Amino acid sequence: MKTINPGQFVYWKSEPAIVLELRGFSEACIRVIANKKTYVVRASELTERLESQSNSHGHLFATDREWDIAVERYELLKPLLGNRQRTLADVEELARKVGKSFATIYRWLQKVENTGLVSSLLRVPREDRGKSRLDEEVEQLIEAKIQSKYLVEERPSVVSLYNSIKHECQSCGLPIPHINTIYARVKSLDDEEKIRKRMGRKKAKEKFDPVLGKFPGGKHPNAVIQIDHTPMDVIVVDSAHRLPIGKPYLTIAIDVATKMLSGFVITLDPPSASTVGICVANSILTKDKWLAELNIDAEWPFYGKMEMIHVDNAKEFRGNMLKRACELYGIILENRPKGQPNFGPHVERAFRTFMSECQDLPGTTFSNVKDKLDYDSEGKACFTLAELELWFTNFIVYYYHHKPHRGNDNIAPIRLYDQLIHGNSEQPGVGLPFPVEDEETLRLNFTPFVERNIQRDGVVIDNIQYYSSILKQWVGRKDPESNKPKKFIFARDPRDISTVYFLDPLTSTYSPIPYLDNTRPKISLWELKAVRKSYKNQEIFSVNEEMIFEGIRRMREVESKAIEETRLAKQQRANEKRKRRMAERRENWNKASTNKPILPDRIKPSNDIDDEEELLPFDEIDF
Repeated sequence: MKTINPGQFVYWKSEPAIVLELRGFSEACIRVIANKKTYVVRASELTERLESQSNSHGHLFATDREWDIAVERYELLKPLLGNRQRTLADVEELARKVGKSFATIYRWLQKVENTGLVSSLLRVPREDRGKSRLDEEVEQLIEAKIQSKYLVEERPSVVSLYNSIKHECQSCGLPIPHINTIYARVKSLDDEEKIRKRMGRKKAKEKFDPVLGKFPGGKHPNAVIQIDHTPMDVIVVDSAHRLPIGKPYLTIAIDVATKMLSGFVITLDPPSASTVGICVANSILTKDKWLAELNIDAEWPFYGKMEMIHVDNAKEFRGNMLKRACELYGIILENRPKGQPNFGPHVERAFRTFMSECQDLPGTTFSNVKDKLDYDSEGKACFTLAELELWFTNFIVYYYHHKPHRGNDNIAPIRLYDQLIHGNSEQPGVGLPFPVEDEETLRLNFTPFVERNIQRDGVVIDNIQYYSSILKQWVGRKDPESNKPKKFIFARDPRDISTVYFLDPLTSTYSPIPYLDNTRPKISLWELKAVRKSYKNQEIFSVNEEMIFEGIRRMREVESKAIEETRLAKQQRANEKRKRRMAERRENWNKASTNKPILPDRIKPSNDIDDEEELLPFDEIDF
């Protein structure tokens, strides 16, 4: 992880400078080399000299094999990256180890350190790319044989594997690889996978699994981040009519070292890959602007790229989008072992803390039906989704981060973060992380994408047509390898699919592509899925754009009608209750009047007012 430390060479407003000291969580004292003047600046303004990241989206265009090679190169270079004590001998040793020249290894190191991206290690396409090459078929055959003949419980030898590959190559007329190649391929296999498939899960667990009850790693901020979801124990209402609409879901990212929250997302929709992507992006980006928009005058200093994301085995954590986006930024995505909840103690403990606080809110559902008793959760609900998010943010930045945490030896998370960043008398600090320069690109990289062909009238995604003039030059393009129509990448935010974002292969930048018919309303991906599901069981041959937006219109009409009928029903019940109450009062008044003594004429009450009807303010106004 790249950090800012005293004595480090950085750039401030394109001027080279030296960091003198760190002040607080967000400021640094620097000295500009050119004019030898000292300034106190925000740490977010300090950067390294980065080259143009024209290949920052190369991970999306690369094939699986090309990407695996780039990741493999990155793993080889990792011990030398950011190592200030790296020597020429270290680079030469790595070059000898991987069988590459010194210049090649140095060039790889320079690419990664300049761009900070794994995609910079992608191979430059060869001129003969696309032509049939024999060694590619042999490598595929070797990989298949390793999986089917070597990684099995019978545990055959490498010689036996080589004989099987040799026989298959002879049968197919392919060149026979040398036996040393097979030994090298077997040696490069993951040791845990090798033992698990050849000797069983129990043996692999005994050798590689950590001691139960203690989570491995997480010694400094952003080393390990745990992410998980849970339903919140509270009912929320809609912002327009304040009617209950259901229980939201909370997705949090918590830092293992400090127990600080690095980011969160509250949604009404079940957890998905897009929810996880938004949470990861919120964790990496700085929170200053967001807190200012919420009018919260408190620090949330946690930001920066994490080294590892630790998650469970849910489907939303296994998508290709999340995997490639994490690999692009050099983030390790690790899944929790099945059946071992002790590997997620930090996030589970945080959920218990947060849900206990939610149970004090109006509209709580409590943790179970037994605790709820006769409490009317929907009738007491008063928080909208935005208000709940504001409440939760205040709880995090004012209370949770400053409260002593038992997992930190009763040290508050923000205080421990301060110690690990700036250091103390016992150990030096790790420094402040470098902020992400292009925040919008990072958000889109963690957004689900689809691949579609481009036609003369634009692009069609889920039966909805989008168009922009920027798509003209890509109409009719074909893939040079398969000679089929070329597919292009379009990212979209599931909360608003009225605009998709086209990834231009030439500029490697995202461009917004709106509806072809700009009179269409903005809709979410979940509304679209609901409409398509409603048409699924109907006897129709196809679903087109007209039917989709007609379904959206009808759904919103039904929603508005239901809200209005609910309001009228509540008003009718209130009127009936008021009439019954007044009838009881009149009856009590009549009984009381029969027992009163007869008053003299001079003090008898006037009969000008009809006591059969109560006069109330605004009583005759018809709503």
